[in-house]
Amino acid sequence: MHGCQAANTDLLAILKEGMANRAEVQCIVFPPYVYLSQVAQILKGSMIAYGGQDVSANEPGAHTGEVAAQMLLDIGCRYTLVGHSERRAQHHENNTLVALKFAQAKQKGLQPILCVGETLEQHQAAQTEMVINAQIEAILSLEAGVSGLREAVIAYEPVWAIGTGLSATPQQAQAVHSMIRKKIAEHDNDIAANLSILYGGSVKASNAQALFTMADVDGGLVGGASLDGEEFLRIIECIN
Repeated sequence: MHGCQAANTDLLAILKEGMANRAEVQCIVFPPYVYLSQVAQILKGSMIAYGGQDVSANEPGAHTGEVAAQMLLDIGCRYTLVGHSERRAQHHENNTLVALKFAQAKQKGLQPILCVGETLEQHQAAQTEMVINAQIEAILSLEAGVSGLREAVIAYEPVWAIGTGLSATPQQAQAVHSMIRKKIAEHDNDIAANLSILYGGSVKASNAQALFTMADVDGGLVGGASLDGEEFLRIIECIN
């Protein structure tokens, strides 16, 4: 819940210039809903894609405050976040609801970015694998099964490393990313091998290089650092 029209214009101008010759890097921005039309206009013809921070599990109708997948598609979105840690914590979204949102996005033609991760309490109780497996199992239990992940992206958010003063090492990130890939490989090796797994635990320019050199870290889900255009471009420069 950041930004205003003036700040958006300035930030996107920096990103557009910096991304002009980086065709090998896929960059997506996720502004608040009210600015999506503005962002769509500014990014027209650029290399940068955009998407929703969330999507409703429902079809269009009497769902005040919700935004349907069809609405996101209507203004040019190709992506949406699903199950972000703040949605799970602040809006009490459980694994079942997140899976329904994931299925709705896929069905309508959006590419969902599924966020998974454990809280500080769960991390300290050595429950990381159990928690993330349950979050992924909710997706695998959908009618599409593992095939639903063929065009999807998973983002690992160690909630315990966001705004707590703690940080996950590149090795810790790699261990969880490897676990996620192996979990998917139990169902389909090809989908697992080609699945993009992003890291979303306080990514910044100072740690991006070390994170992105890990074998199973395919990119970043960048939070606060993405609000600084120059910082965000420095993170992008770390993508090999």
